[in-house]
Amino acid sequence: MASSHQASGVRPERLSAAEIAENFGDLHAPFDAHEAAVAADRCYFCYDAPCMTACPTSIDIPQFIREIQGGHAESAAKTILNQNILGGMCARVCPTETLCEEVCVREVAEGKPVEIGRLQRYATDMLMEKGVHPFTRAAATGKKIAVVGAGPAGLSAAHRLAMKGHDVTVFEYKSKAGGLNEFGIAAYKSTNDFAAREVSWLMQIGGITVEYDKGFGKGLSIDGLKADFDAVFLSIGLAGVNALRAEGEDKDGVRDAVDFIEELRQAKDLSTLPVGRNVVVIGGGMTAVDAAVQSKLLGAENVTIAYRRGRDAMGASRFEQDLAASKGVKLMFNVMPKAIHGEGSSSEIELEYTEVVDGRVKGTGETIRLAADQVFKAIGQTLEGAPQGVEVVGGKIQVSGTGRTSVAGVWAGGDCASGGEDLTVTAVAEGRDAAEDIHASLMG
Repeated sequence: MASSHQASGVRPERLSAAEIAENFGDLHAPFDAHEAAVAADRCYFCYDAPCMTACPTSIDIPQFIREIQGGHAESAAKTILNQNILGGMCARVCPTETLCEEVCVREVAEGKPVEIGRLQRYATDMLMEKGVHPFTRAAATGKKIAVVGAGPAGLSAAHRLAMKGHDVTVFEYKSKAGGLNEFGIAAYKSTNDFAAREVSWLMQIGGITVEYDKGFGKGLSIDGLKADFDAVFLSIGLAGVNALRAEGEDKDGVRDAVDFIEELRQAKDLSTLPVGRNVVVIGGGMTAVDAAVQSKLLGAENVTIAYRRGRDAMGASRFEQDLAASKGVKLMFNVMPKAIHGEGSSSEIELEYTEVVDGRVKGTGETIRLAADQVFKAIGQTLEGAPQGVEVVGGKIQVSGTGRTSVAGVWAGGDCASGGEDLTVTAVAEGRDAAEDIHASLMG
């Protein structure tokens, strides 16, 4: 972890509070009723809808769009939330352009899909704004379940288990619930404290208690949880960050991108957030784009994403890449960090050009230097603090299709577990499906 001292070119208030407020406005303005009706009218309501198959939570998309078309936004929301209790956040952060909208028949035929994500947001926002919680708890079962981690997978599991009549205690390592929804995604995707509001709304089901500043290494053990609860669900995320393995990585001005994004998401006044004049982000995923774009929005003059492979290998979708470019971020491909230069703090980064041989990245020996008073590492996160006894394979907790771990009575899901892509929507599906399996195994 780089020290907390700022590199010389890193400072707050590069832009006025008014400029920053404008920069961090909602990425996609929400639909009004008329716009939603027009967008819904474009749906063909396909019988074997490919969009449903592409959705990790299998939302009945034609059904909810038909309900919007008929003027029943609240029943549309219930159709969505029945499959995806965090449907409001997923409507904002889901890479719909590579999931449901990519396979939309109108996208394939005309190059312009039905705007499924924005329609989903319209319906869920309408319901949440009324303060309505459309689900009720079943009769109490007397069973107690522990959920470790209050991110998307944990919240999804907790809600489904509470709905089934179980008593759920969620243990959260931080002092606030939400996981990556609260701490890890760009502020312009989740405005007006939406993540926290969605958590409060979800808790209206009842039967869920959250205990903060608790986790493995903070008072919890698997044996203790198994003794006190009938089942345990682990959704501890990925807390570690991979090292750059470049000389000078410990200099001031070099930070983990996730720490920067978390600080930004929790800041009361974004103009007080220090940012460099010349920012370089190492990585090619969503986190890299979020860190780069937000640096630019805070007033950094030159922002570059440096990625070790070609464009097509980037984890960030083409939409995210184009978003970065539209905000003035430069994308560099086939380069990897060799060294960070500067007296005590970063002033330049030395990058080596790469080639990919038999699928592996190799340096070519040719280098280039860029001014960099701030360097963000966004090269993937690692599992930290997995409890003893739970089998870990390839840096993830090993699970079956329904989330069962190697330890009887213990399930896992979300980014910490083996399985699908590390997406909010996938985590929600894994939490929901594990909850159904936990319920079935407890109730015989």
